[in-house]
Amino acid sequence: MVPPSVTAILLDIEGTTTPITFVKDILFPYIQDNVEEYLQNHWHEEECQEDVRQLRLQAEKDRGLKGFVPIPNNAEPDAKLLVIKGVVDNVCWQMSLDRKTTALKQLQGHMWRSAYATGKVKGEVYDDVLPALKKWKEADMKLYIFSSGSVEAQKLLFGYSIEGNLLELFHGHFDTTIGSKMESESYRRIADKIGCAPDNVLFLTDITIEADAASEAGVHVVIAVRPGNAALTDEEKSKYHLISSFHQLSLPSTQ
Repeated sequence: MVPPSVTAILLDIEGTTTPITFVKDILFPYIQDNVEEYLQNHWHEEECQEDVRQLRLQAEKDRGLKGFVPIPNNAEPDAKLLVIKGVVDNVCWQMSLDRKTTALKQLQGHMWRSAYATGKVKGEVYDDVLPALKKWKEADMKLYIFSSGSVEAQKLLFGYSIEGNLLELFHGHFDTTIGSKMESESYRRIADKIGCAPDNVLFLTDITIEADAASEAGVHVVIAVRPGNAALTDEEKSKYHLISSFHQLSLPSTQ
């Protein structure tokens, strides 16, 4: 099933290695439920202040958008309380629109890092993921992640997973700083970074728009059909090979 030319496997996370519910029902609610407490506890740290600064800069760009939430300046009276309230409201507004601004992702990444490190959150992966990753690595496949979540967020999920630290199984991580997952050029860039041709890469994802972009770049594609993933049309089902478990991906040597 894995084409003989493939030497690298590129994996999406949400809906492919990890249940969509983990992100929607655990990671995102954690931010909304804990952002105020996090800001209070880390307010005097340089990293936290930089997060606030970036969110304020983003807020300035967002002026005019429906529902826009401003973030007050630190120089105003009672600045801390006002700024924290502004940040909390702004973060919740952005998340309600499913925005993925760099400033928002940066704060989320720092909050998740704290949650993972303290054991409040553990990264979820499907049961078939770890055995498959080990099998592929033993077969000298290079394994990479490509997700819209930041590289730091990716490393936290796999570094503090329910299966333990899985980071040693991966050769590298890519996020949208390399380009959009819906643009074919992103996959060409990734192949170049890996040091191979697009034909040497197999991309596993649950999103057909991403699959189309990767395929256009010359990358091999398999669609993961997991519980809770978006339903596929008959046309989409006929266009790509579908798997419901990584165990269904046999390597050339075992075919």
